[in-house]
Amino acid sequence: MCTVSFVRNNDEVIITSNRDEKVIRPSAILPQSYTFNGKNLMYPKDQKAGGTWFVADANGTVLVVLNGGIIKHEVHLSYRKSRGLIALDIIASDSPKEFWKQINLENIEPFTLVLYQDKALYELIWDGSKKRTTQLDESQNYIWSSVTLYPEAIRKKRSDWFADFLKNKTTVAASDMLDFHQNTSGDDSENGLIINRENVLKTVSITQVTIKRNKSVIDYRDLIAEQEFSTAFISI
Repeated sequence: MCTVSFVRNNDEVIITSNRDEKVIRPSAILPQSYTFNGKNLMYPKDQKAGGTWFVADANGTVLVVLNGGIIKHEVHLSYRKSRGLIALDIIASDSPKEFWKQINLENIEPFTLVLYQDKALYELIWDGSKKRTTQLDESQNYIWSSVTLYPEAIRKKRSDWFADFLKNKTTVAASDMLDFHQNTSGDDSENGLIINRENVLKTVSITQVTIKRNKSVIDYRDLIAEQEFSTAFISI
């Protein structure tokens, strides 16, 4: 939920997310199918709040959460609902991009959503007071880093790593993106793609979905338990 990339590889879409979290938080439940508000969803589940940071549905829609909006915000002691549950509310609707316009986000901590729906890509931001909606060019490649953990200069450096990684590549496999997310600047435990900040805050997992035509493949790596999980499903 703190580093997300979107890569278009010919007729294939690859979305990959690193989750940075306090090590005292319980490990997430491996991705599995859930029925939420009558809709079949696949996601890793946060044991503490019950939500998720990465979810896909049977229509080929994918929603990924990053902490923070435009700038680093002041954290309140409590909020009305977790962002992970908000993500489930949105993707479980008939049309996530339309439901985004309607959902009440008062007293919800700021966040950014990367939404891929109907072969279109959106960046949806709640900054704590208003929503911002941007439709992106889905033929391009993108990387996001959470504003709560990475200042602007570091986010720019990470974007440069991403551009350098993709430079001169005619094709990019899902395994390439997993390698990028797991091994880029591994000697930089503060701001590399895999962080370990004094054994308090770590990159705990990597989640990826690869969509090609009507088939989606989810890969999940639990970096703490050293577990890997993969499943495929056919989109409607």
